[in-house]
Amino acid sequence: MVSEADCLFCRIVAGEIPARVVLETERTLAFRDVNPQAPTHVLVIPKDHYRDAAALAAADHGLADEVLRTAHTVAEQEGVAEAGYRLVFNTGPEAGQTVFHVHGHVLGGRGLTWPPG
Repeated sequence: MVSEADCLFCRIVAGEIPARVVLETERTLAFRDVNPQAPTHVLVIPKDHYRDAAALAAADHGLADEVLRTAHTVAEQEGVAEAGYRLVFNTGPEAGQTVFHVHGHVLGGRGLTWPPG
């Protein structure tokens, strides 16, 4: 596994920091956001460290697809897939990325407005 010692999400993957895990696959981990913005707010990450979505896309070996499949499975498990859910990948500081380990937000359980802000 590729990780960075000071990365919050790498430390969650390593079990050093607790998280409320909702789904785990061989290469992905999904856990509840500590500051939820919707009734369903789950983060989906690859276990290997990639700084952002651009880095994952550049290095992808099917992992981006697996992250997306995991996000959809989470939406199904959370009961929001049929009504609708939003996937958000913030890439870079101006987009609002605060943890520099690629992660998708699965948001649902209420009406979501557009534009998001």
